Amino acid sequence: MNDDLQRQIRERLAGLEPARLEIIDESHLHAGHAGAQGGASHFRIVIASNQFKGLTPLARHRLVYDRMHDLIPHPIHALAIVASTT
Repeated sequence: MNDDLQRQIRERLAGLEPARLEIIDESHLHAGHAGAQGGASHFRIVIASNQFKGLTPLARHRLVYDRMHDLIPHPIHALAIVASTT
């Protein structure tokens, strides 16, 4: 399931034209956590894009969340974001 989810994440973030994109599944670190019940996943996204230039960290995160909002809280329970410019 997480391979499909990672593919969806990659497709949704493609519009940001990332120069760097890492999608790290951290679900195994949260086994037993209430948010992991029902198969919800935890991901860390490391993304660098020219589209982040001039934006605050909060605005960068919003650009990412705007593309992911319907996947939260299920099938993604938690999303950690590291967003930088290129």
